[in-house]
Amino acid sequence: MTELADRPAQPTTSPARAPKTSPALATARATATKTGTPAVDVAALGEQLLGKWAAVRRQSRELAGRPELHKTEGLTHTEHRQRVFGQLKILVDNGAVHRAFPAAVGGADQHGANVAGFQELVIADPSLQIKAGVQWGLFGSAVNHLGTEEHHAKWLPGIMNLDIPGCFAMTETGHGSDVASIATTATYDPATGEFVVHTPFRAAWKDYIGNAALDGLAAVVFAQLITNGVNHGVHAFYMQLRDPETKEFLPGIGGEDDGVKGGLNGIDNGRLHFTQVRIPRTNLLNRYGNVDVDGTYSSPIASPGRRFFTMLGTLVQGRVSLDGAAVTASKLALKTAIQYAAERRQFNASSPTDEEVLLDYQRHQRRLFTRLATTYAASFASEQLLQKFDDVFSGRNDTDEDRQDLETLAAALKALSTWHALDTLQECREACGGAGFLIENRFASLRADLDVYATFEGDNTVLLQLVAKRLLADYAKEFRNVDFGVLARYVVGQATGAAIHRTGLRGVAQFVADSGSVHKAASAIKDESGQRALLTERVQAMVAEVGAALKGANKLPQQQAAALFNSHQNELIEAAQAHAELLQWEAFTEALGNVADPGTKAVLTWLRDLFGLSLIEKNLSWYLMNGRLSMQRARTVGEYINRLLVKIRPHALDLVDAFGYGPEHLRAAIATGAEKTRQDEAREFFRQQRASGHAPLDEKILLARTAREAKVQGGKKTKSQRG
Repeated sequence: MTELADRPAQPTTSPARAPKTSPALATARATATKTGTPAVDVAALGEQLLGKWAAVRRQSRELAGRPELHKTEGLTHTEHRQRVFGQLKILVDNGAVHRAFPAAVGGADQHGANVAGFQELVIADPSLQIKAGVQWGLFGSAVNHLGTEEHHAKWLPGIMNLDIPGCFAMTETGHGSDVASIATTATYDPATGEFVVHTPFRAAWKDYIGNAALDGLAAVVFAQLITNGVNHGVHAFYMQLRDPETKEFLPGIGGEDDGVKGGLNGIDNGRLHFTQVRIPRTNLLNRYGNVDVDGTYSSPIASPGRRFFTMLGTLVQGRVSLDGAAVTASKLALKTAIQYAAERRQFNASSPTDEEVLLDYQRHQRRLFTRLATTYAASFASEQLLQKFDDVFSGRNDTDEDRQDLETLAAALKALSTWHALDTLQECREACGGAGFLIENRFASLRADLDVYATFEGDNTVLLQLVAKRLLADYAKEFRNVDFGVLARYVVGQATGAAIHRTGLRGVAQFVADSGSVHKAASAIKDESGQRALLTERVQAMVAEVGAALKGANKLPQQQAAALFNSHQNELIEAAQAHAELLQWEAFTEALGNVADPGTKAVLTWLRDLFGLSLIEKNLSWYLMNGRLSMQRARTVGEYINRLLVKIRPHALDLVDAFGYGPEHLRAAIATGAEKTRQDEAREFFRQQRASGHAPLDEKILLARTAREAKVQGGKKTKSQRG
């Protein structure tokens, strides 16, 4: 079969894939010129959202749109697993899994393109996406990045073509995010030239491992490497699990099926344990740590801590992948919910005959447009993360600092985007009422499948703690080499700033500057510079405050240092989240600079402002308590958000159309136009009924008429009596 990667881009009617100006856009622009209302260039915006690897995303979407890859609802978990494993073979046949592997074994060394294509697979079935991620993004990637050319030649071809289905056996029942503390051991025996892999107790079983219950023939097992009586920390080992013919575990290896889960039931997650299992010395994936025949350990990285983080850092693509997949799921949900809200009518508040379109209600706009703004911000930030990832893994920018930046950025954005996807799917589900709860409209199914995204490839809270530690390290580094005078001036400046903010002097200054004017107060916070200042100040102040509280912790006894850190953990994580939100806002703002069409730029600026002001509104208590905003300006935040909702409303459908998803991607009955057909039919029925003169009389109208007639009769009687 012809590889999909070699095919030309497929023609489509999707606006995001047809960048030429359409007659509809020309008409919209002409209307906009007359009315002074901006128009969105949907095609150009769609192209910008597709990003650097637009062609690969189109190819992946074309593949994800095929019925044979779609999730079939209602299957048992056993049937779903069988279907998904068969779908992996379709991905192989269409060249959708080879991009990131070395050219020497048939790959293309295209790391960013590979992840871009992978992120779109959530459209077909999240189970398929994650099953593919386990096979090629974790198992295959571990062999690729932690192994040598010898390992590549030996195992990667079979991994790539699915002859060797495999597992990524890192997590243990007793240790999830704390990988450094896993208890499985791999002890070298120089007498036989073998490693002995062993599970010392129940908590050390490998758990939640994709492909472990049924399909995995091999695994990359993470264990504590022990040789000559020294534990050199966590390393990765290639291990055969099952007999390829019988599919039975090999001697010394056992396991269990994790069974039915809350979602992703197309993946056979399971548990593994090992009893004195011997594997060849050469099965150590030894790019960063090697054991010679006599048991001598060596590594190109002398520091055990740095070596550990370097090895785990090579596997950061899982977080990069989930970040983009979560953004994709948010886009799918918003396209469906906003399409439905633009057609569904409920309650005749402003007309005696016609009901209101849901999307015209302010609260509905608040629910959907704020999440639409966040999704755009997350999308632009995700593209920046992907480019950073590609720069590092291609070798173009691969310094220690680049890798640390990549790890921090991936941790920050993966946490925010996966939480946002779950929130968006739930809100969109509720916004569509009972229809949203039907499996045919996918909200409930997608949310169940994406639920675990918040805790795998790094628990989100733990990831934000990692980000916070990096922020603290950068804060400390800033003052490591400065002289006393500089540090003293900084401390005085901080104290002065705190005095100004917390005594209300800044609030007074803002009120005087605004002269009590709501318009001036709104202008001060809606400007790009004003938003940037508020968002940046919050991050800087939070980091500085925690940094000051933790100063000298490294000199305390371990127990006291841990207690001090723990007492500020919540503030640390909040600072990290504020930092991640700032990164998304900056990415959105940077993307605005790349928009050529004036109308599109105006609408996107409103959307960016909605994102920024929503962040400020969410944290309004902090800005007030810390004196960053006056009460006058604080009051205008919500008012200006409401004004932005009105401005964005006419462009809502354009903004979700730019995502570029067709019916084969959405697969939601309420996003097909069926609701509009029903509503139009109902309105026409009642219109004809009223026109016929035979419409039944509403009881309330009858009562009102009777009351008026009684009042008139009563007036006549009174007049007659007076006469």
